[in-house]
Amino acid sequence: MSANPVGWFEIYVQDMARARGFYGAVLQRTFERLDGDLEMWSFKNEMGKPGTGGALVHMPGMPSGGNSTIVYFNCDDCAVEESRVGAAGGRVHKSKFSIGPYGFISLVTDTEGNMLGLHSLK
Repeated sequence: MSANPVGWFEIYVQDMARARGFYGAVLQRTFERLDGDLEMWSFKNEMGKPGTGGALVHMPGMPSGGNSTIVYFNCDDCAVEESRVGAAGGRVHKSKFSIGPYGFISLVTDTEGNMLGLHSLK
């Protein structure tokens, strides 16, 4: 198989407005409402561009937080997005640190209790 291993991601949330506010403020991204039975808002992406698309999802009976998967968002310098986390209602779990030749990451927690990663090469 020649494709990248991840084709889509979903971040489960309890309060969609609060979660969209957090991710919009930290990542400076907009969202598009997806049609369907669940409340889903996709991170606006462009087909044919590198990277993977995904969405914030509110599903009754599916709690947020406490999961064992971390989604890493690409950044130019993860310290910039990390600096927006507190004001957006989240918290920094581990400030920007080196992962050797693979760049740098910050680990943060969103307003819904989900841990996410911020990754950059500088």
